[in-house]
Amino acid sequence: MYRSHTCGELRIEDVNKEVTLAGWVQTVRKFGSITFVDLRDRYGITQLLFNEEFNKNLDNEPIGREYVIQVIGKVLERSNKNNKIPTGEVEIEVTSFKILNKSAVPPFTIEEDTDGGEELLMKYRYLDLRRAPLQRSMFLRHKVNRAVRSYLDNAGFIEIETPYLIKSTPEGARDFIVPSSMNKGQFYALPQSPQTFKQLLMVSGYDKYYQIVKCFRDEALRADRQPEFTQIDCEMSFVEQEDIIQAFEELTKYVLKEVNNLEIAGAMPRMTWEEAMRDYGNDKPDIRFEMKIANCKVSNTVNCKALEGLDFKVFNDAESILAIAVEGCEDYTRKQIDELTEWVKRPQIGMSGMIYMKCNADGTYKSSIDKFLDDERKQQLAEFCNAKPGDIVFILAGGEDLTRKAISELRLEMGKRLGLRNPNDYKPLWVIDFPLLEHDEEEGRWVARHHPFTSPKKEHLELLGQPDKYGEIKAYAYDLVINGTEIGGGSIRIHERDVQEKMFAALGMDKEEANERFGFLLGAFEYGAPPHGGIAFGFDRLCSLLGGKESIRDFIAFPKNNAGRDMMIDAPSKVDASQLDDLSISVLEPKKNN
Repeated sequence: MYRSHTCGELRIEDVNKEVTLAGWVQTVRKFGSITFVDLRDRYGITQLLFNEEFNKNLDNEPIGREYVIQVIGKVLERSNKNNKIPTGEVEIEVTSFKILNKSAVPPFTIEEDTDGGEELLMKYRYLDLRRAPLQRSMFLRHKVNRAVRSYLDNAGFIEIETPYLIKSTPEGARDFIVPSSMNKGQFYALPQSPQTFKQLLMVSGYDKYYQIVKCFRDEALRADRQPEFTQIDCEMSFVEQEDIIQAFEELTKYVLKEVNNLEIAGAMPRMTWEEAMRDYGNDKPDIRFEMKIANCKVSNTVNCKALEGLDFKVFNDAESILAIAVEGCEDYTRKQIDELTEWVKRPQIGMSGMIYMKCNADGTYKSSIDKFLDDERKQQLAEFCNAKPGDIVFILAGGEDLTRKAISELRLEMGKRLGLRNPNDYKPLWVIDFPLLEHDEEEGRWVARHHPFTSPKKEHLELLGQPDKYGEIKAYAYDLVINGTEIGGGSIRIHERDVQEKMFAALGMDKEEANERFGFLLGAFEYGAPPHGGIAFGFDRLCSLLGGKESIRDFIAFPKNNAGRDMMIDAPSKVDASQLDDLSISVLEPKKNN
């Protein structure tokens, strides 16, 4: 028997017990003729005492950090108790020990806080996973997984696996492709999602499906993206949008309660996509704080009386003028304002500058463009922006898309600086009524806002064949947003062949291409496809949200870095020429970037 107890198990009531522990040495502390050792496993830490009589054994068999050892000893009450750990009232007086495996000196400290840099931690991920913060993340991921399965099982869903080697059907990002040695010159693709398969399962009569599944996208990475990620993928038959929203609102509440003991009472608020874009500048608004956008000028249409007939070239030339009123910040110094101005001028934001107006507590106003605004215009501008005495108004002007994105980012930044984005304050929201299509200016064609299987609203169905009306078509599409993060998204699907063919046509696919790429789905729709819809939750994002972290990497055991590389196993990597020969593949030298 390697151990009778774990390193997080023993308590004061276990005093005088003879126990056997095994684990990793976290620290060794020598005090004259005695030595204290912290022994660690995934359950916790227990202090070991090598007393004066037994301490000499360490001279013959010295131990170091991360050695794997087994000890036998007696549980004692500690004289200097540590109330920061559950085992802090006891220690083990060691009577025998055995080194099970030695360790090289680890490249960083394996403790709560480490001295390792990000690349080093990823290279030695198997060591980083020993640290308590990563272990807490893995335990939380397990709890979320367990809660999701419990809810869906009780709600009558059946888990069905779908294949990883599929046909390439791009859904907005590049596919990872996999060559086949049995079918030379042909390729599988790894699924970006199980979208078509779950729809086929609805055709097959499995009216409540789910799968916690790996998905793959070859796209640019950031804190909440990985080339391989996990989805909670769900589909239902004989449902309307309201049925799905209700079901997965309850799932979300259940998971929040089970994992974080958080109660969310009542129905989650809803907001249309147009309202979200107008008031918050993006389709995943953080509603933990107000600070709505004032649309002073949009698409060259002036909405604010203060700007009418104004002789100010920056405003006159701008396609869009957007503002936010920041509560209680009239005392912002010039240094603070200049720093914020430089912030919006960063390449990631892209603005050429920022205008401000202070709404002083005494009812007066001070603006960076005072010579263009008289007192009446300032008052009109303040009223339009819902600014009160004591507030400051920040104004951005420029191209419409750029300015809306920039004011949205500025709003979030001010919320962060003012402490309004508490990670423990969960504010969920449904965003509904998304556009079905959006115009890709570079390619000069219409593309699907979500994916090509999303159903247009009934009242907009007739617009599918009218290209000049495509921008007006709304979809039965919905996203669940929590604290400014899109946690899940889905839609009611098209289930009739003729409607799906119209959708493909709107995307520029002729019948031959549609059949080439999606003939299996179109064919299935001819055999009694039921009305159906679904949703997919970003499992990694949900875990990071519940764990209070921005990056999903902390909740993935073996993640990739920002370049899509696994630093630990050094992948991707070259393969043997013989493997390429077997696949009839030759590799060209990559093109150099100019």
